[in-house]
Amino acid sequence: METELHNLVFVWISVVAAQIYCRCISNLVPVGARRLFFFLPVILLFLLLPLRLTTLTLAGLTSFFVAWLSNFKLLLLAFGKGPLVPPSTSPPLSLPLFVAISSLPIKICPPAESVSSKNGSGGGRGLKSPANYVVKCLLLVSLFPLYQRSDYVPEKVMMLAYSVHMYIVLEVALAMVGAAAARLIGVALEPQFNEPYLATSLQDFWGRRWNLMVTSILRPSVYEPIRSASGRLVGRQWAPLPAVCATFLVSALMHELVFYYIGREEPTWAVTWFFLLHGVAVAAEVAAKKALHGTTWWLPAEVSRLLTVGFVVATGFWLFLPPLLRYDTVAKARMETMAVIEFLKRLWSILRFVSFTIVSGP
Repeated sequence: METELHNLVFVWISVVAAQIYCRCISNLVPVGARRLFFFLPVILLFLLLPLRLTTLTLAGLTSFFVAWLSNFKLLLLAFGKGPLVPPSTSPPLSLPLFVAISSLPIKICPPAESVSSKNGSGGGRGLKSPANYVVKCLLLVSLFPLYQRSDYVPEKVMMLAYSVHMYIVLEVALAMVGAAAARLIGVALEPQFNEPYLATSLQDFWGRRWNLMVTSILRPSVYEPIRSASGRLVGRQWAPLPAVCATFLVSALMHELVFYYIGREEPTWAVTWFFLLHGVAVAAEVAAKKALHGTTWWLPAEVSRLLTVGFVVATGFWLFLPPLLRYDTVAKARMETMAVIEFLKRLWSILRFVSFTIVSGP
């Protein structure tokens, strides 16, 4: 565990140093191919750094933060777009704010939304209440007895438990990072998840509820350029369809990359098929909504919610979870959890000893 923590410190010191370099380059070099040329060494570095980490959680989160999100933010910055380029009416980002936004999965609330969220009328903006996360953590803990008797539990029930576990861990972990970043840089942040189990359509699930940081990055980097190019070929009405499929393809390839960092095994490409299937389904959903526009034929929210979540769960059982479980993630997660607990116990003992020594005096 100590070696992994040393590697983690090395990785993130390297990330911060590289982001400071990119900030300097963005101030000195104009947007375009020349700025991208100076960013390329950092992009390559960010693809290599997660390989220094071997634990499931640290390798997975770091690869998601750095190899995926940070690299896409730098690609957008190279051409004067993305979250690292403030609006023309706003002052330039300070260095700490630039490093935080470029390195972490956070998105700053616009000033008006920040104020409304503080007043309790933000419409879901701002990080969620602590009670929301406490309830989800309690639900997560309630799954542990199930894992201990997994040999007697039906496979589909266990896969459902793993899906809930993965969702809660991902949301809580990203929320903790977001809360720490918000405290350090003093700004209001948007939540990374918006209760995806309440989605009433696949478009609602992927576009407005699940992992919103990814959505906010893929939209300007993939969806909007492809939609603009497609508009000249198929017309503005149908341009979103190839843009949706292209966005899901890029997301699929980046998920395959993150899975490689986690398992270090050759991909089966099942995850790619999962996202391609959902890309086609979302495109079909968009086309159907256009065809039914102006009609009164709509499913009740309860029915559409059940169909949406059911489709996500069923296809996840089929294509998404099996590649993840083949890395023996359940056993690794247990071992890593025990290692963290033992490390924290030793750290607590050291801190108690030091505090006792200081209070006792010479």
